[in-house]
Amino acid sequence: MQRSVSDHSKTARMVREQYLTTTDESGALSPVSEYIYMIGIYGWRKRCLYLFVLLLLIILVVNLALTIWILRVMWFNTEGMGYLQVNADGLRLEGESDFLFPVYAQEIDSREDSALLVQSSENVTLNARNADGDVTGSVSVGPSQAEGFGQHFNISSNHDENLFYADANGAVVGKGKLRVTGPEGAFFEHSVRTPMVKAVLNKELKLESPTRSLSMDAPKGVHVKALAGNADVMAHFDIQLHSTAGLLILDAEGVRLPTLPVGKARTSGDSQGMYNTYEVCVCPSGKLFISRAGVSSTCSEQQDC
Repeated sequence: MQRSVSDHSKTARMVREQYLTTTDESGALSPVSEYIYMIGIYGWRKRCLYLFVLLLLIILVVNLALTIWILRVMWFNTEGMGYLQVNADGLRLEGESDFLFPVYAQEIDSREDSALLVQSSENVTLNARNADGDVTGSVSVGPSQAEGFGQHFNISSNHDENLFYADANGAVVGKGKLRVTGPEGAFFEHSVRTPMVKAVLNKELKLESPTRSLSMDAPKGVHVKALAGNADVMAHFDIQLHSTAGLLILDAEGVRLPTLPVGKARTSGDSQGMYNTYEVCVCPSGKLFISRAGVSSTCSEQQDC
C-alpha cells in the first residue's frame, strides 16, 4: 500500500515538472516546461567568434584594396599589362624595361623604326643551350672585354654572304679583302698566309720586323711592285734573295750599287787600272766589289775574293 502511494506521488511530481498550463492570448491552455534551456554560444566564446569574423572581414578588405592597387600600378588591361602586350606571336614590350633575373626567349626583335639596345652595369651574357641544358654557345660583353664561346663564329651580311668565319682551324675573311685602318697597321705574332698585301691608295706599304728577321716565301715566286714610288729593302745585317730553281732578274733602266767596296790589288803598279772607271767584279761566293778598269779585266788581280 505504501509503495503504490509513493509511486503515485512520484508520477504526479513528474507530471507537474513536465507540464504547466498557461493561457495564451486566445485563452487556450498550452503546456509550458518548467525548465528553460538556452541554445547558442554565449560568454567568451561568443566574443572570440565575433572577433574572428571581424578579423576575416578586415583581411578581405585589405586583400581587395591590394588587388585593386596592383591592377592600377601594373596597368592590367585586356591586352596585357601596361606596356607589355600579349598577342599570338608572343609578347610585345614598349619602352625601356629592367630585368633583375635571367630572361629566357627564343627570339628577341626590336621595332622596325628603332634599334635594339641591351645594356647592363656589369655585363651582358647570351647563352645557347642544348636539349640537356648544357651551354653550347655563349657571348659575354663586359666593361673591359668581350668574350665568345662556341664551336665556330660566323658573321654574314644581309644577302647571306659570309663576311668572317673562325673556328679551331683558323679564321677566314669571306669578302676576299681585309682592310686595316689603324695608324700603326696590324701586328702578327706568327706567320701570315695571303695572296696579296696592298697598301691603301696614296699610302706607303711597310713590312717590318723590329727584333727578328722578315721572310717572304712563295712556291711560284714573290712579286714586289711599286707603281708610283720606290721599293726599299733595308736590314741591319744581310739581305738574301734566293731562288731554288731559276734566275734572279733585275729588270730596270738602271741598276745602281752605290756603296760597293773597291777591291784591293795584289801588286801595285800602273797596270792596276789605267782609266778613271771601274768594273763590277763577282766572286765565286757571290760577293760583289768594284775594281779600277784597265785595258783588260782587273778583277782577277784583286785579293777580295
